This record gives sequence, C-alpha cells and structure tokens, in this order.
Amino acid sequence: MTDGARKGLRGPGIASALVTQTGRRNWDDPSRLKTIWPIDHTCGHHADRDLSDRPADRRAGFAEWLARQECTDCWRASNEGDEQDKTAWLKAKRAEEQTASEAWSEQYRMPPLEGTERAVPWGVRCRHQILTNAYTALVTEGTTSEADWAEIEENARTVTRAGWWIDQRSSEPEDLTELLRAATGADRPTENPFF
Repeated sequence: MTDGARKGLRGPGIASALVTQTGRRNWDDPSRLKTIWPIDHTCGHHADRDLSDRPADRRAGFAEWLARQECTDCWRASNEGDEQDKTAWLKAKRAEEQTASEAWSEQYRMPPLEGTERAVPWGVRCRHQILTNAYTALVTEGTTSEADWAEIEENARTVTRAGWWIDQRSSEPEDLTELLRAATGADRPTENPFF
C-alpha cells in the first residue's frame, strides 16, 4: 500500500499529524498520547493514574472502569474484614464437620485413622462424606441391599490410612466397592507391627 493510499484511509488530518520532522511517520509516538489520567473513584478519592503500561486504545475504557471502583486503599480496607470473616467462617464450618464426622465414626464403629496430625481429621471428614454419599446413592436411591451395604461398610473399616480416604474424596459413590478392593496392604493395618 502506498503512502497516498494510507493517507486516504486514515484521513488527511491524522496522517499529517503523524509525520515527524524527518518526514517519516511515527505511528507509535508515545509523547503525543495521554498517559496520565485523572480518576475520581466512587469512594470520593481522586488519583492521577499513569496508564502508560496499557495499550493506547484501551486506556480510556480502563480509566472509566477505574472511576467506577473504590481506590486501592479503600478497597483493601473493605476487603480485610472479609478475609477475616471468611477465615473464621471456614474454621467454624470445619469444626462443625469434624464434630459430625467423629460422632458418625463412633455411631458406625469406624476405627481411628492413621496419618499425620493434619491428615487424620481431614481423612475422618472425607471418610464420613464418602460413605454417606455412597450409602445414599447405592442403598437409598439405588438397588444395593442393606446386607450388601454391610459388607461394603465392613471393607471400609479395614482401610485406616487417612491419606487413602483423602485421595478418594472426589470419587463417584458407585466406584466405592471397586476402590475398597483396590486398596493395598499399605492402606490397611496389620497385626504384626514389624511387617
């Protein structure tokens, strides 16, 4: 495409404004583009933001978006409480789940799990969730009899490694029987402590 054709496409005013003193066009001259944008945030604070790190054609839109947000300091201040609330809520939820899982384990005579200090409580919660979901899917909603479930439950009692239950937490309830069969000797306790 010739310079004349380019000039015609862009219009005479734009093309002539981009010609430098040497006669060459400088399409990417950053000195002619606005980089510092005044932003009035929704919180009432004002900031002059340097948007030179953004492409020139996206600066105006980003500046408008910034004007619809709180300033960084106000945003951080308003979200600090949320993180603490979320952490406290999660801690309370985990404690509630742990209490329910331990009560369930006692009620159904599930043996204690083996593993690290962090893995054991997590494994107890996972075992509870896996077995209750499997019971619902297989017995309550499915065709598995109570006698068949008792056999599955007995097999589940033999797996005492917390890590095994944690690893199976995303499994489908229908796969439980096969997964229990696939559990290795490392997942089950042995009477010989030296084995």
